[in-house]
Order: sequence, then C-alpha cells, then structure tokens
Amino acid sequence: MKERENVPHEGLTLDLDKLDYISSAGLRVILRLRKLEPELKLVNVSSEVYEVFSMTGFTEMMPVEKAMRKLSVEGCEAIGRGANGTVYRIDKDTVVKVYHNSDSLPDVQRERELARKAFVLGIPTAIPYDVVKVGDSYGSVFELLNSSSFSRLIREHPEKLEEYVRTYVDIMLKLHSTEVKPGELPEMKNIALGWEDYLRGELPDEYLDKLLRLIREIPDRYTLLHGDYHTNNIVVQEDEVLIIDMDTLCTGHPIFELAFMWLAFVGFGELEERMSSDFFKLSGAMTGELWRTALRLYLGSADEAYLASVEEKAMTIGYARLMRRTLKRGGMDNDFGRATIEHCRQRLFELLDKLDSLYF
Repeated sequence: MKERENVPHEGLTLDLDKLDYISSAGLRVILRLRKLEPELKLVNVSSEVYEVFSMTGFTEMMPVEKAMRKLSVEGCEAIGRGANGTVYRIDKDTVVKVYHNSDSLPDVQRERELARKAFVLGIPTAIPYDVVKVGDSYGSVFELLNSSSFSRLIREHPEKLEEYVRTYVDIMLKLHSTEVKPGELPEMKNIALGWEDYLRGELPDEYLDKLLRLIREIPDRYTLLHGDYHTNNIVVQEDEVLIIDMDTLCTGHPIFELAFMWLAFVGFGELEERMSSDFFKLSGAMTGELWRTALRLYLGSADEAYLASVEEKAMTIGYARLMRRTLKRGGMDNDFGRATIEHCRQRLFELLDKLDSLYF
C-alpha cells in the first residue's frame, strides 16, 4: 500500500504550453518524473523545446506532442460548409477545414487517417498536412493551390455541366470499384440500421420494420463510399481533380452514395429551395439537372423508367436519413423541423408502399 502511495498519479500529462526553453537541469527533472510516472506524457511542446527533446532522445522514451499552430479565419472566405465543419481559404495556396465542435480533435485525426488510407488506395484526395487551433476548435490545413470546386466551375460555365458531371461520375465509379477488407472502414448499412433509434415511434411500426428489412436486404459491399459526395467536395487544382472532406469515408452498396447525393442536390431543397441553392450557390433548377445528369451517367442508361426506379430507392434512404438527422438536431422543437419530419414521413409512406427492394 505504501508503495502505491509513492506513485502520485497514473498517466501524468505535463502541459508545456508556457515553456519556451529547457536546460539540462530541466531534462533531469523530467527524467525523475518519468521514474515515478512510467506513463508520463508531454503535450503542447514548442518547436524549439521539441527539438531539444528530439536531439536528446526523449521523444523515443515517452510521448511528446508538439503545440498546435494557431490560425484565425477572421475575414477569410468560406468556400464550403458541411455537417461537421466549414472550409475557409486562408490564402491562394491554403485552405483550412474548421470543425464545428470544440471537442473535435479525434474527428480531425480520424479524417487525416481516412484521407491517408484513401490516397494509398489510389483515390485522388487532398491530404491535410497540419492540425491547428482555430479559436476554441480545431482545423485541418490543406494545400490547395488556386483550387476551384466543381460547384463553382458549373456556376461559371453552365454550358459545360455535362462535361464536369462526367468527370465527377468517373471519380465516383473509381471509388465504388475500390475494395477494402471487411471491417477496415465503417459499413454504411450498419450505420443506416442504427437510424432505428431515432425513427422508432416517429414511423408506424409496419413502415419502420419494412424500411429496416429492405436496408438489411441490400447486398453487402466492401467497396468505398465517400458518404458526402457532392460538387462542393470535388475540386480542381492545376488540372488535377481531388476529393476533399474524407471524414465520412465508409464502405457499402452504391445506393447509399446515390441517396446522399439526391439529398444534397434535391432533398434538402424540397421544403426550402435556398437550403440547396445557398449551399452550392446554384439554382434549384441547376442542382436538379446536376442530379439527373449524374444519375444517368452513373447508371449508363437513358431508360427513364429505370432511372426513376433507382431514384425512388435513393429517395427512400435519403428521406430516412433526413428524418433521423432532423430528429437528432432537435427538429421537433421548431416549426421548420416539424414540417421537415412530417414531409419525410409522408414521402416514406408513399415510397415504402410501392417498393420491394432498395438496391439495383
């Protein structure tokens, strides 16, 4: 018991945010601490002090984390906004994705790992090269030299819509043909089945049970899905096309990707068009045309009946996701949220009454 009392803490972490110099005497103090605290960890270490730790071998003896660079996005152009963060252009060469939540550091690190994994698999993606503090939150910094999103290119050159969408679809097909080992990434079907927690009680049991059964019957696929694949997340940098915003990377059947695309381009704007038009800075008519063109090119078919059947399957998953999203965000507490939930409910009734599968 006395031996236990001689160990003051388990996993002691020293925050060295205010330390800008360390002498040999200071290094000896840290060595003595480590003898008492085998799990000692040093964080917020300045570049100068980190160099000393590195040269003396301390970085091989214990975890030593560099302090994060601090950035301000005041006055910067917001070039994209998603569910998890907002992307700002810092200068002509650099953008930063700032996460909305102040406790988002694990999300930042997870996205970096997912982007790295996609890059290794041959997916053309931008990899964040730095993690920074932005106010009370965190951000990932990307080097995107004078890049333009596909949304911007379509807005500036609407006559080239089909050309841009064809490239957009080609990259999506590459994603959907890239296979990974089962369990290596989140499986979208399992995520969708988890929506039951929010939808139970909001949909009659017979409709929810049918929806869940149809989702379970979607064939398992261990090929990549981006999970948020829209024209704000595809950029051109010096003639190279790149995918950004990789925090939703997962595996599954392509119907899930199509469902989330339909939701971004069409579904969000059904009750209020500006929700889509403000997001893409494109008219509702243009986002609708974009969706229809992408679906036709992706399926390689001009058969209107077939296109409509796949669209209905995508819409079903899209409405379920939108309903769950609205409920999770407290939608029952405001008029627009309640209207969105009721709209999704009625559309799901219509679609589930006629569909026998959700895959193609």
